[in-house]
Amino acid sequence: MQNNTILSRGVEEIIDKNHLQKQLRSDKKLRVKLGIDPTSPNLHIGRAVVLWKLRAFQELGHKAILIVGDFTGLIGDTSDKDAERPVISEAEVKKNMKRYFDQAFKILDPKKTETHHNSKWLKNLGLVELAKMASLFGLHEFESREVIARRMKVGKRVSFHELLYPLMQGYDSVAVKADLELGGTDQRFNLLTGRRIQSLYGQPPQDILMTKLLEGTDGRKMSSSWGNVINITDSPDEMFGKVMSIGDGLINKYFELATNLPAAQIGKFLSSTPSPRDQKMFLAERIVWQYHDQKTALSARKNFESKFGSRETGKIRADFQLKKKPGSYRLVDLLVEGRLASSKSEARRKIKEGAVEVDGSRITDERVLVKINKKTLIRLGKRFLGIK
Repeated sequence: MQNNTILSRGVEEIIDKNHLQKQLRSDKKLRVKLGIDPTSPNLHIGRAVVLWKLRAFQELGHKAILIVGDFTGLIGDTSDKDAERPVISEAEVKKNMKRYFDQAFKILDPKKTETHHNSKWLKNLGLVELAKMASLFGLHEFESREVIARRMKVGKRVSFHELLYPLMQGYDSVAVKADLELGGTDQRFNLLTGRRIQSLYGQPPQDILMTKLLEGTDGRKMSSSWGNVINITDSPDEMFGKVMSIGDGLINKYFELATNLPAAQIGKFLSSTPSPRDQKMFLAERIVWQYHDQKTALSARKNFESKFGSRETGKIRADFQLKKKPGSYRLVDLLVEGRLASSKSEARRKIKEGAVEVDGSRITDERVLVKINKKTLIRLGKRFLGIK
């Protein structure tokens, strides 16, 4: 990946972009840092967005530094949470992180990656050092963070340990002498904290590259706590099926953030393949290929088609047929008229649960109008509704 692409694809914001561009044009090999807390046993493709970005810097010859936050994981980062994150035990953290490096090495080159557990330096950090770092920040700065301000406005609890987390992440940058730190846009405050703390310890402030956040299968930000994830350790069939369940509006973003296909190739494919179902079939195949292999990806596609049918080969046989002229109709009404749901309330419930697909695309908005024609197939569970 060239310098111009590495700073643009999937990137939301860079601080300081001019300085980083100058660094990349020089012969200096940057120390590029990424920290991940083991708050769950598996890495998902949302977290993989920054791992692939770290791999891109690695391929340009820069030093990839991966920190598994076994200490910060105990404290808990609430940057993206609307409620206080429960403190997890040391035993749970150890259990979760057992295979973190192995999973990360599905993406990174292990021979060229510097790895750390941040307990190595944070366990020995004294109160005096914490006080020095804390003196750099005012309470109003912490309170001004959008997620914290929203919680305080409605009277939700904000604990003191949440104030400590950005300091810990910032000190990680001091410990590894980071030139550049990667993270999602939800990490902005923590990443900026690292710059100030490095200056306190006489180090040049790191540059920051923030990537876009990837939504999960339910349209919210991908998060293990919400269960809407596609894990990089999922079986090929499970991974393929989960990709097929994403909303049509996320197809372009998934191609950009979750695949390594060149942008020109993505654009050409999408423009020549108008069917969202066909787009997702190819997308799912590419993602499975990325974490498994080509043969396995093709097998996962065949398995999906054998289970749910392939319109191109006419394998799907509708359980019910509904006589309707081509046009836009309320999905709730179609489900009831087509005998897939016994009532409108059941239809609404099934749509909200994500159990309904139209031409392979999951629909979760009960108010939606869907365009239908004689090729349209509506699925609820294992039953299909066709249009005649």
